[in-house]
Amino acid sequence: RGTCLVIILCASCVSSGVAAGPRLNNNQLYKFSYTTEVLIDKARGSKEGSAGYRISSDVDVNLVWRDPSSKDDQLIKLAMSNLRIEPVSQTSEKKNILHGATTESVLGKTKLAALTKPFLLHLKNGKAKAFYSYWEEPTTIKNLKRGLASLLQVQLNTGKVVENDVSGRCTVEYKAVKGQVTRTKILETCNTAETGFTTHSKVLGVSSKASSVTVFTLEDGFIRSAVAEETHTLAVNVRKSTAAKVVSRQTLTLVGKEAGPVEAAGKDVAGVVKSVDTKLAAVGIVAEKVKSQCKGCPSLFEHWQAEKKQLEPASLSKATAPRSFLALIQSIRKASKDEILKVLKSADKASLPQVVDAVTSSQTTASLDAMLEFLNFTDAKGLVLQERFLYACGFASHPNERMLEALLDISKGKIGSTDIKESVVIIMGALVHKLCQKGGCNLPTVVKVKKMILDGPKSTNEESEVQMYLLALKNSLLLEAIPIFTKYAESEVGAYCTIALTALQRYDVSLMTSEVKQTVNRVYHQNRRIYEKNVRAAAADVILSSNPSYMEIKNLLLSIGNLPHEMNKYMLSKIQDIIRFQMPASKVLRQAMKDMISHNYDRFAKVGSSSAYSGFMAQSADVSSTYSLDILYSGSGILRRSNMNIYGASNGAMLHGLQVAIEAQGLESLIAATPDEGEEDLESFAGMSALLFDVQLRPVTFFKGYSDLMSKMFSMTGEPMNVVKGLILLSDHSEVIQLQSGLKANAEFQGGLAIDISGGMEISLWYRESKTSVNNRGALVVTGNITVDMDFLRTGVEVSFETEAALDFITTVQFSEYPFLVCMQMDKTTFPVSEYLTKYERLSSGKSIKSRKGRKMLIPGSEFPLHQENSNMCKKVFDSSW
Repeated sequence: RGTCLVIILCASCVSSGVAAGPRLNNNQLYKFSYTTEVLIDKARGSKEGSAGYRISSDVDVNLVWRDPSSKDDQLIKLAMSNLRIEPVSQTSEKKNILHGATTESVLGKTKLAALTKPFLLHLKNGKAKAFYSYWEEPTTIKNLKRGLASLLQVQLNTGKVVENDVSGRCTVEYKAVKGQVTRTKILETCNTAETGFTTHSKVLGVSSKASSVTVFTLEDGFIRSAVAEETHTLAVNVRKSTAAKVVSRQTLTLVGKEAGPVEAAGKDVAGVVKSVDTKLAAVGIVAEKVKSQCKGCPSLFEHWQAEKKQLEPASLSKATAPRSFLALIQSIRKASKDEILKVLKSADKASLPQVVDAVTSSQTTASLDAMLEFLNFTDAKGLVLQERFLYACGFASHPNERMLEALLDISKGKIGSTDIKESVVIIMGALVHKLCQKGGCNLPTVVKVKKMILDGPKSTNEESEVQMYLLALKNSLLLEAIPIFTKYAESEVGAYCTIALTALQRYDVSLMTSEVKQTVNRVYHQNRRIYEKNVRAAAADVILSSNPSYMEIKNLLLSIGNLPHEMNKYMLSKIQDIIRFQMPASKVLRQAMKDMISHNYDRFAKVGSSSAYSGFMAQSADVSSTYSLDILYSGSGILRRSNMNIYGASNGAMLHGLQVAIEAQGLESLIAATPDEGEEDLESFAGMSALLFDVQLRPVTFFKGYSDLMSKMFSMTGEPMNVVKGLILLSDHSEVIQLQSGLKANAEFQGGLAIDISGGMEISLWYRESKTSVNNRGALVVTGNITVDMDFLRTGVEVSFETEAALDFITTVQFSEYPFLVCMQMDKTTFPVSEYLTKYERLSSGKSIKSRKGRKMLIPGSEFPLHQENSNMCKKVFDSSW
């Protein structure tokens, strides 16, 4: 019975002719006024008003043909006339780029004629079935017509539907209430042909918000008015005030009705369209891709000539360097391989490494081909350029399979330098991680490289090669690598253990299985063999950061007092730091410390100079940045391990911004001291390892072996050794925003960093003093551009911020007596932060207007707080050195 009722109801709907969409009356001409405007500004708006323009016109709409069997199957003719173009914001004549211009002088005769030429829309049940115009028309003109035609598409009933319009294929929600219909387009569902790219890191990425709402009022079955507003806002995650928005508005208002043309006769739409104009064609309602041509823009070579002074080594600590770097990347992305090679070949020795950074960071097919042709990996003398190319690949914002394939081919070929051979493999691990993050883990090249690095450690007996493969796996963060790290954590070679343990610490806590935890605990407690102190300290770090159980913590506390002197102090300091900084393990630590056997004066009053300390570098609503400094000494007072970390957290995501670890061993013979347990036969060695923006770089050796140590001792200048220097494309977001009006907005957000990290170690036997330093210099520029380019008129806004900063970490140790004196200093200099808002407009004639406003503030320098004990020691060190 229910089924019959539904059939009867449906039949009555059809017979009574309930409209699915708007219906035009026969022989009637509907006269509308139409405006479409686009506004671009910083997200919060600006006093001087938005950049952008408004196009106004009259629009005549009439019915050409209706299917006799269905009133909702209509062919509609639209014709625009009386076109005007004006700025959206009231401005002075001087700042008005359109002052004195006519619509014809701005558009040009051809484009104006095309825009006023009538076009047809086939509307069936309120949905656009076809859009008819002329293939030879300029794309921007066809798109504007599509934007107007899409406004006639409306459903008269509440519900969700999938529609094709100028924006693409989108899910749309309708709400109908008494002569008014609200259409909300769910923009994230829209499928368009033009896709962009974005940075894989959420911390360094861009957040976007978008909305599109159209309100229709209906009269006599057809549209009386349609008002559409669409807004897209993009903001930089680390600084949400660096944000820009584009707003598109359309208004279609009925101003009157007149007697119109007679309805055409015909059986089908195609035949009727031909009878109207044989040149009319179904060109599709979805917007076409616009090829923007830059008239009068400099070539890549000319751009390079203008920017090269800013990219010389002396300028790398200034904000002008990353700004020029970002501008150069935009030019390189539009250039051919030959144009890029011309710049590479013409650059002088000083600026060439920076050009390599820019070309590689551009990540286009042409830029990669140019780099592969330019670099000769068989030549060991080209180490600097080769390493800069590899590091830029490692930091790539959106690498593809071809980049990984290129590195795989390089690794199989002849490589002149062993350092480069190691770097190639280590960076391949980073690319595997990024490609897997994007869902490309099963790409043929990724599968090959995964097999190569997973099989690597067991395929060689060469210590440096095993380390190379372990570092590549550390970068890859492959789940299949966890058992390998677990095995190497218990190796007899200290370097393998350290890499394996620090790699395990990078994985999500949920992946730390009971087997992994048992292994790490065995290493710390030396259940199977004696380990070096720094290996045990690394194992303790893994235990404490992997959601430790009550028993794990209790056993760890009970070990304090039975460890080598300095390690006792290090572990105490580590535990106190976790509790003070309220890290995840602090709760279970407090619980275990209620037991007086594990927490008593005898254990917690151990002396020594080793320490661990964490603190906040910066805190804001957008991002919080923390630092940690861990220092472990040998019993003789010589540095064993120094580990400095900087983390950034934003949007619920964490980024390991920087890690600089300095390790030294086997130096006791220099001061006739006794090595600690398990470290009696260690070769003299000192080196530095850096991890930058989640990418582990190739470690640097200060010296290895006694003879190398002695030669370096007598030639030490105190000058730090460079670890990383160059320009990094930190964030990279590019998208085409197809607006409902038919206009397109291009959004480009980039962040560039000029960085110089160096480290050094000095030992003075005469003064029985050692000094280690880590110096970080950097300049950061982040720019966000939103541009609307219509061939005849280009308008846009750039929001940006920039800063220059320096951070030094110096440790001075006086080991003439025990406990030796240690002074740690972590200083940041006073640094400027500048914000800018630039608006620009340009006509195809070449006339342009640009305005720029900015503000600058100084952030005072400071010495980062460390524990009170350190402050007391620094006082003694500096008093004794007078």
